[in-house]
Amino acid sequence: MIVKRNFVPTHLIDRAAALVTDWYRTGLDQRRIAEFTQRTFAPHLGDHRDLLALFNESGVAGLAGELIGDVAPVTATQIQIRVPERDLGQAQPEKAMHVDGVACPHLDPAELRTFSLLVGVVLSDISDPAGGALRYVVGGHLRMAEWFRTQWSLGITAQVPPHIDSEQGTPLLGKPGDVLLMHHLVPHAVGRNLTAIPRIMAYFRVSHVSHASRRLDALRDPWLDFPPLIARVR
Repeated sequence: MIVKRNFVPTHLIDRAAALVTDWYRTGLDQRRIAEFTQRTFAPHLGDHRDLLALFNESGVAGLAGELIGDVAPVTATQIQIRVPERDLGQAQPEKAMHVDGVACPHLDPAELRTFSLLVGVVLSDISDPAGGALRYVVGGHLRMAEWFRTQWSLGITAQVPPHIDSEQGTPLLGKPGDVLLMHHLVPHAVGRNLTAIPRIMAYFRVSHVSHASRRLDALRDPWLDFPPLIARVR
């Protein structure tokens, strides 16, 4: 888990945040909160240029390349919002500890939608852990890889082993323009937003060009999709 503070230029943040905030204020259908939480908010904006610019025009793509090497094209943005509970007519589902694309509630247990690196760009102030902050398990990628190697098999519905499921995780706090780069195997969770401010993140699921042909191997070997890091160690 790497955080680059104040990395994305302000003009890119302002354009993207305005786009999402306008939709949030005028287009959010609260009846679809559970659906948006599982997949993405404002799905029609997923390929909008102002959102993709957060990755492609900010220098973030270069950071991902330094870690992965050959990066597959990134063509979609996932928008995740934790809505203040006082603004909701219903409870927004929490997300328990999980690894993206493995045994997700909205997927067939035998279906994998994994990738190499989760990149997140902060679009709102996240200064309070009670504001729906993402919570991640430090060093969890190594523990998850061991579990995938020795205990897990395709079709198991558990998203993480019990000893990780019970952890609270470290909250990601930040300001607009901060960037997180998180190994796909780092387990993470998201809880309630008890503040008055929506927590808004733009996420990009980044893959090594060969990832799709070796998804199972990448679950068991945490460094398979990170050849530049292996080269540095050697």
